[in-house]
Amino acid sequence: MADERTPILSVQDLSVNYGAIQALRGISLDVFPGEIVAVIGANGAGKSTMMNAIMGDVPRASGRILLEGRDLPRRSYQVVTSGVSLAPEGRKVFAPLTVMENLRMGAFPLSDRSAIEEQERKVFELFPRLLERKEQYAGTLSGGEQQMLAVGRALMARPKVLLLDEPSLGLAPIIINEIFKELTVINRKLGTTILIVEQNAKKALQLSHRAYVIQTGSIVKEGASKDLLVDPEIEAVYLGGRK
Repeated sequence: MADERTPILSVQDLSVNYGAIQALRGISLDVFPGEIVAVIGANGAGKSTMMNAIMGDVPRASGRILLEGRDLPRRSYQVVTSGVSLAPEGRKVFAPLTVMENLRMGAFPLSDRSAIEEQERKVFELFPRLLERKEQYAGTLSGGEQQMLAVGRALMARPKVLLLDEPSLGLAPIIINEIFKELTVINRKLGTTILIVEQNAKKALQLSHRAYVIQTGSIVKEGASKDLLVDPEIEAVYLGGRK
């Protein structure tokens, strides 16, 4: 049965080519307000390409991307000012800048000083470790702290939709659990809609409300995350089979 709600973010028939290689083949997905939606798939399936296309960092061959029913701009800074922010794969913090300077870089759509300070308070509440290290250079932080900073920096723009590209990559399980716990808080307490792509399918499905499965640039399955967690095919391919 079709969902009659209006998506906050809608990707429609999106294709992306890298030269002769078709990285995304007409994918479509919807994210509704207040949801956490996951996209799972193997390395090289097209997950990061999709995120970069949404952000305007790679050109689309065809398709539309809508935010609240309106076409999303194709330049990344305009995407952010429209209300979509990305915590990118590999974190990509500004290593020579302090934690505070990194956060301020993310706040460029906000002109009001009090609004910027309010966002800083929210980020430090989510990630107290960043407050402790606010004058420390980002390049000296641990991997987990850099991931917290990448998420915090993305939140500084007060996004309607937060995109997370492989937030668990290269992190210890205890740090992954800590970050994923805060993602739930960001969703429930701050009311931020989240689209996450993850190789760690189990964590992504446990976190999200709904999920899509991407293989070689195409969406091959979608459904409620709780259903996909017990789907035999998903279990065999992405969850390591039955224990």
